[in-house]
Amino acid sequence: MYRFFVEEGQIEQGEAVITGGDVNHIRNVLRMRPGDKVMVSDGKERDYCCRLKEIGCDRVIADILEEKPAETELPARLYLFQGLPKSDKMELIIQKAVELGVYQVIPVVTRRAVVKLDEKKEEAKVRRWNKIAESAAKQSGRSVIPQVTVVMSFKEALTFAGGFEVKVIPFEHARGMDGTRQEFGRIGPGMDVGIFIGPEGGFEDEEIALAASAGVRAVSLGRRILRTETAGLMVMSVIGYLLETR
Repeated sequence: MYRFFVEEGQIEQGEAVITGGDVNHIRNVLRMRPGDKVMVSDGKERDYCCRLKEIGCDRVIADILEEKPAETELPARLYLFQGLPKSDKMELIIQKAVELGVYQVIPVVTRRAVVKLDEKKEEAKVRRWNKIAESAAKQSGRSVIPQVTVVMSFKEALTFAGGFEVKVIPFEHARGMDGTRQEFGRIGPGMDVGIFIGPEGGFEDEEIALAASAGVRAVSLGRRILRTETAGLMVMSVIGYLLETR
């Protein structure tokens, strides 16, 4: 069943009103007709099973058949603090992170980051990244669209995560998996979890020390060195597995 997102105010009196680019997608791409069923999410972890009633030029009206709490969201909120990678890797990271259940993606400038964005480029990139997040949320059946924030400095990112219950930073010099197992094992429902991933060149020792002073635990991901586009997704996969099998 196709899924569409609306604002909370577009759900009222037993109807869901779909506007924007989704109208063209429903009319001309999917060629849906009145009577077809869709799933609508309001971004507040509520899902609505609907039947299309009217398909106009600028809006689609659907009757709500059933309302239910979201079933596809992780019980903990995972925040991916991603060091800016080269080329289009960030797009892949965002897409897959959304599929894996990320709550928010925060692009981070680190000392070894090669990518430098001026204000205009940053605005355009963030808009595109959020469109990718929305598309991935629809494809994977998410009930919320994870936000991709503005680019932060490493210090800003650490401050942003200040109150999180669990904060980890994979680091190639962290020894053994016992600490990793312990940190991941502490994660439970309702928690905010920060995952800090470096760019292609990794983190500098000073950044690891700064993170440690902010309560971020350096963890190992095994004996192999993972690429920046792999490390965060591995962490999220393991945490997602642990959360959904408890």
